[in-house]
Amino acid sequence: MNIVVQKFGGTSVRNLECQRQVMQKVLRPYREGNKVIVVLSAMSGETNRLLALADEWSDTPDAAEVDSMVSTGEQVSCALFAMLLKQQGVKARSVLGFQAPIQTDCAHGKARIVSIDETKLVDMLKEYDILVVAGFQGCGDDMRITTLGRGGSDTSAVALAAAIDADVCEIYTDVPGVFTTDPNMCSDARKMDRVAYDEMLEMASMGAKVLQIRSVEFAKKYNVTVHVRSTFTDELGTIVTKEDETMEAVLVSGIAYDKDQAQITLVHVQDKPGVSAQIFSPLAEEQVLVDMIVQSPSKDGKTDMTFTIPRADMKQTIKTLEKLQYEIGFEELNSNPNVSKVSIIGVGMRNHSGVAARAFQALADENVNILMISTSEIKVTCLIDDKYTELAVRTLHKAFHLEDGEPL
Repeated sequence: MNIVVQKFGGTSVRNLECQRQVMQKVLRPYREGNKVIVVLSAMSGETNRLLALADEWSDTPDAAEVDSMVSTGEQVSCALFAMLLKQQGVKARSVLGFQAPIQTDCAHGKARIVSIDETKLVDMLKEYDILVVAGFQGCGDDMRITTLGRGGSDTSAVALAAAIDADVCEIYTDVPGVFTTDPNMCSDARKMDRVAYDEMLEMASMGAKVLQIRSVEFAKKYNVTVHVRSTFTDELGTIVTKEDETMEAVLVSGIAYDKDQAQITLVHVQDKPGVSAQIFSPLAEEQVLVDMIVQSPSKDGKTDMTFTIPRADMKQTIKTLEKLQYEIGFEELNSNPNVSKVSIIGVGMRNHSGVAARAFQALADENVNILMISTSEIKVTCLIDDKYTELAVRTLHKAFHLEDGEPL
């Protein structure tokens, strides 16, 4: 049984005209003799509408009830789309998360997929040619509906493709693929034909909205080939797959940025064992994601500790740490919400030197000051004032000649 998984987002299914266009995409592999699993998001704007209702009805909406409510958005999309298919004479049915079943943990609003019973899916595919599965949702051990968080339909699609060993997982969006950087920020941005899992993970972690990060983690773990392409054209998009020698020949594949950042500095922290745990353990309990961390050289037994967090977590972080000021022993807390991260990404950086130096020099030539630096095998990230974000992205994109696609 040859199986293709396709996922369509909210803008792709926002009305009848769009759903008819989606149907043509779905019928293509079906007419080629494949079984098809279609994963749909709620219609554009519907999830936000439902969340606004929850806020109107309650100051502190119960998370489980919110999941039960917002999951209806995907349920409507799937039922309507299945009607379209049946009208064309296709043997199709809609499938909700608990019917698949997609088993998750019980973390409402941000649940993680634990398992998928592929035997039930295969049995349904023996009876039906196309299954229209509700994305973004699953079912916890307590038999309550759960949701996977923003972008969760991507994760649903890739997880289903992994569970049933699909030939490919096609992610349809309102853009034609993965670009070397944000084309809205840099007119020279170029669509990439192929990108490695690790590169896509780094781009997603930096805020690139083409794929949800957990979907890429699933794809890498289970070796699922993902094809990112546009709902509104027939052109080929970008293949996300395991890296090969041709990818390593390219020094830098893309430039990513994240403007949703804040910088926190604790001044004159006691420089002794256990202090870092005292700082970051309470933040972990509050589920604050700490990224870049820099500790200044110790002087007179004290040091400054600087780190970055999502901008939305800044108030909670300040509140948490100020309560612990006496226990931790810092003298002052400084915060800066006007920062952003800009990164150069590429698997080819593993085997080449001088990448960071070229990036730093390019930024220096444009008088962009670097506040913090972090590196990994395939990424160099600079924290800068957010007013320089667009300039930094364009500068780095040009410095590594990403507009022409030629290996450096």
